[in-house]
Amino acid sequence: MSDLDFSQLDLNPELLDNLQRLGYAQMTPIQQQSLPRVLAGKDLIAQADTGSGKTAAFALGVLQRLNPRFFGCQALILCPTRELATQVAESIRQLAKPLANVKVLTLCGGTPIGPQIGSLEHGAHIVVGTPGRIEDHLRKQTLQLDQLRTLVLDEADRMLDMGFYPSIVNIAQQTPDQRQTLLFSATFPDAIAELSAAFQRAPERIQVSSGNAQDQITQTFYRVAQASDKADVLLRVLAEHPAEAGMIFCQTKQGCAELANFMRQHRFAAVALHGDLDQKDRDQVWVRFSNASARWLIATDVAARGLDLPDLPLVINFDVPRDADTYVHRIGRTGRAGQSGRAVSLFTPKETQRVEEIGHFTEQTPDMRTLEQLAPTAAKPQAASMVTLELDAGRKSKLRPGDILGALTKDAGLPGTAVGKINLFDTCAYVAIQREHASAALKGLQGCKVKGRSVRARQV
Repeated sequence: MSDLDFSQLDLNPELLDNLQRLGYAQMTPIQQQSLPRVLAGKDLIAQADTGSGKTAAFALGVLQRLNPRFFGCQALILCPTRELATQVAESIRQLAKPLANVKVLTLCGGTPIGPQIGSLEHGAHIVVGTPGRIEDHLRKQTLQLDQLRTLVLDEADRMLDMGFYPSIVNIAQQTPDQRQTLLFSATFPDAIAELSAAFQRAPERIQVSSGNAQDQITQTFYRVAQASDKADVLLRVLAEHPAEAGMIFCQTKQGCAELANFMRQHRFAAVALHGDLDQKDRDQVWVRFSNASARWLIATDVAARGLDLPDLPLVINFDVPRDADTYVHRIGRTGRAGQSGRAVSLFTPKETQRVEEIGHFTEQTPDMRTLEQLAPTAAKPQAASMVTLELDAGRKSKLRPGDILGALTKDAGLPGTAVGKINLFDTCAYVAIQREHASAALKGLQGCKVKGRSVRARQV
């Protein structure tokens, strides 16, 4: 039996069996180092990137200590963004499946607070949310933390970057002194040390590489005469380095929107993720990219932090970041789990110093190339293989993925292979359909019932 086996841990047998069903073969490095400490009730500060398996590292500890008979909030997980909170909550629900009546509630801004208050009236064992909305509920006294056992700060460095330090302080002060506090962060700036000193008791610190080794990522820099040339150069980059999907980073919200429009005009399936989008639009952008109905995600650093994006073959820095640490985090979206990846950066003469600083930071000589070394023509347009349909019913209607799959395959007559990823939200659901079957799926859903009720569907 390997030291990496979950069975080495003092975990509920039902949780262990469920891990096998979910395909958790062995512990990742962050899980191996943190889980024994978490299960022992110790405070922990862990430095690990997104994609390292840290959600299971704290979630399994939370579930092991949970008292299902008490419907008060026993664990609170704070996240910087709604997207990360949604992903964390869904992961916990999957891990908690064998445990009866465990309620996981997501409390984030950008959505009406009334339905959240209604859900809280029925109790919740685990709450996952963003600091601002958690504070809203504490002010309204609709959320009680006096029985909290575990406080988790996920992507703590990003929360501090976003100005949430006062909110975190306020929230932590309303929890019991004897709670367990788990802090996860991709970087360890001074502010993280201050946060730990203020709210943790003799924390044990671990630092784990997530496997995004830079030598697995081919890094290339193209010098562009002026910023206005970058969009046309980007199309040549996509011809020189073809990929099924990828992520493109811009420095500003306006830059994201403009580049996404440019790519759509050239018939590329691109979506933009930035701070000016309302929450429903942000959800749709994330759903479309994660289910392969959009090939290219164009994002700012703040909007992209915390998204779980495994196996991206290509990352492009349309704008060179202002600091080398951000550059490393960006390119870490590719080359994960031992896979090879590619990172391409476009820079103007004014940005040359930033590129040199990146080279010093990464201890690598940047591979500088000229435009003459690029493909002479633009890449051909790329249509997405999937189409996303939205249904006007979701988790609050007791809808499950199996109900939607059954309606599409049994009632609408689609082959099971035509149905892709299904995402459930409180009041709506999204399902990915192979493009050639999209019309039949839309027609079939409009003419049938899902779980005994008529639903309306539309193409996003």
